[in-house]
Amino acid sequence: MRKTRSGRRAGQAQPSARRTNYRQLKNPFTPQTIFSDDEVAGIHATSLKVLEELGIKVLLPEARALFKAAGARVDEPSQMVYLGREIVEATVATAPRSFILHGATPERDLEMALGTLSFQSGAGAPNVTDLKRGRRPGTMRDVTELTQLVQRFDAIQMLSPGVEPQDVPPHLRHYAFTRVQLTESDKIPFVFSRGTGQALDAFEMLADFRGLTDDDLRGRPHCYTIINTNSPRQIDIPMAQGLIDFARHGQPSIVTPFCLMGAMAPVTVAGALVLSHAEALAAITLTQLAQSGAPVLYGSFSSNVDMKSGAPAFGTPEQVKASLGTGQLARMLGLPWRNAAGCAANINDAQAAHETEISAWGALMAGATVIIHAAGWLEGGLSVSYEKFITDMEMVQVMAELCTPTPADAAAQAFEALKEVPPGGHFFGCAHTMERFSTAFYEPLIADWSNFGTWSERGAQDASTRATATWEQILADHTRPAAATGDRIAALDAFIDKRTQEGGAPPSD
Repeated sequence: MRKTRSGRRAGQAQPSARRTNYRQLKNPFTPQTIFSDDEVAGIHATSLKVLEELGIKVLLPEARALFKAAGARVDEPSQMVYLGREIVEATVATAPRSFILHGATPERDLEMALGTLSFQSGAGAPNVTDLKRGRRPGTMRDVTELTQLVQRFDAIQMLSPGVEPQDVPPHLRHYAFTRVQLTESDKIPFVFSRGTGQALDAFEMLADFRGLTDDDLRGRPHCYTIINTNSPRQIDIPMAQGLIDFARHGQPSIVTPFCLMGAMAPVTVAGALVLSHAEALAAITLTQLAQSGAPVLYGSFSSNVDMKSGAPAFGTPEQVKASLGTGQLARMLGLPWRNAAGCAANINDAQAAHETEISAWGALMAGATVIIHAAGWLEGGLSVSYEKFITDMEMVQVMAELCTPTPADAAAQAFEALKEVPPGGHFFGCAHTMERFSTAFYEPLIADWSNFGTWSERGAQDASTRATATWEQILADHTRPAAATGDRIAALDAFIDKRTQEGGAPPSD
């Protein structure tokens, strides 16, 4: 069998001796900017003017009551809330600038603060797709498999609502979804904010499974939810209730207006950020009115539409510019924040890779604390691809690798190696290389570095085909975390059976 350029025999898998820690990342790059300090201050001031003069529609009566008690002007017939600048700024100032999200083990804990970095996989899709089974509505089997794939990679530090399991009715869906997260992973779980009943069920499942008391859960964040405002200028009942419920139970909300320029936001980057910032400030204010000091993340997901069709576009210059501007606004507030990658492509092709990587780089360079949709997202969120999850993980792991320390001590500067190798020689066999060759470089997950002849002999497989074999092997090798004991799973199932017989918990209207 012929050897490849690297000296490996074609088709022969080689175990890696390299060990890396991608579980807790610090972003080493100076955050990039798009606006001047005066322009950022102007966007902030205009957002406050929007809240005070134009107002925001809040559909939940309890939320309007909290705003009114804080001094906001509330018009009940129209459900409009008008927030003065002093109320917003004083209330947002009580949100913590950093906090720890606790996993099942301390090794899975994450700090949420400016300068830290976590990734999430693609989320919120109604469909899934892979080369073996095609495109199809999401099911609990897909939720389970995607959770197992996420568990495999330390560079994805938080679980996300990857796909909606449409084979489970909405009033029972949160039980099945939370069960999979707790039994198949030890990472930070996501909890749906679709009504108080569902949130309380998930909190109880999490606390019992991980051996937490009620005080333990309220006193330390152990999960999170995502809150999307209804742009422009509206917070609906489930989202407002979620902001209140999670704040009062000490669990963070990631507040994320979804503003598409030219559709539900102004066509300009600055205009879209004014709207997004205003909505985020209103939602964060509500969390602090519900429970002062409650953990919360600022967020934004702003991009543009194709003005010829109205379809969402991602990986665009405008999305990157919006990400950079959002980072400036988050740093002005001092809050940890979430941003997103994105992809409008319909299959895992060059367009898909380009759009996800460009948008992810924008979020990374903007200094985002959490980057969602970093792996697997297709069709503007209408599907999650198994193959794209794997090929995107190459990008995510490279970004994580850039966050690891780069030695520059005397040994790394390699004077002895330079002394050993004469002019015109090579470093392949010198002592310095031989001591480090097995751990010196990042080893690709899915990229094929073999030459054309070797690649052809192996079947001339493209990246997606190779990715299929990779995700199949990961699923075949998956084992549950040590904390997922038989007794804990049995107790979890007993709770789910009891609540199911009681009728479950319907989502809020």
